[in-house]
Amino acid sequence: MKPKLSPRKAATGPSQRQLRVAEEIRHVLADLFLRTEFHDPALARVHITISEVRTSPDLKHAAVFISQLGNKDVTPLLPALRRVAPYLRAQIAPRLGLRVTPDLKFLPDAALEEATKINKLLHAPEVARDLEK
Repeated sequence: MKPKLSPRKAATGPSQRQLRVAEEIRHVLADLFLRTEFHDPALARVHITISEVRTSPDLKHAAVFISQLGNKDVTPLLPALRRVAPYLRAQIAPRLGLRVTPDLKFLPDAALEEATKINKLLHAPEVARDLEK
């Protein structure tokens, strides 16, 4: 039987440890993508930006949000990233120094697209007219 969390504890968000480990994973992965020559043709000469990493509370899983230079779609890269995820996990393990290294799941980062969409909406003539009043 799982212990119940208080409502205050459940709504607080990630712990400091989760945030610290996620940021360290982001730095290590960014360094690996910069310095590693992948033999997978889908990843050769591709510049990947890791915008954010979110870890589960038990630190066993990490969601890695990626984007590509030039605002290109990263969806075609996801199968190749799934194939190299065990290699990347093995590379980050000694650098993290954790008892368990998180499994990596790569996801496209839609934050920039969402920000662009909101910016266009805010600059639409109908909205600008309402904001001036």
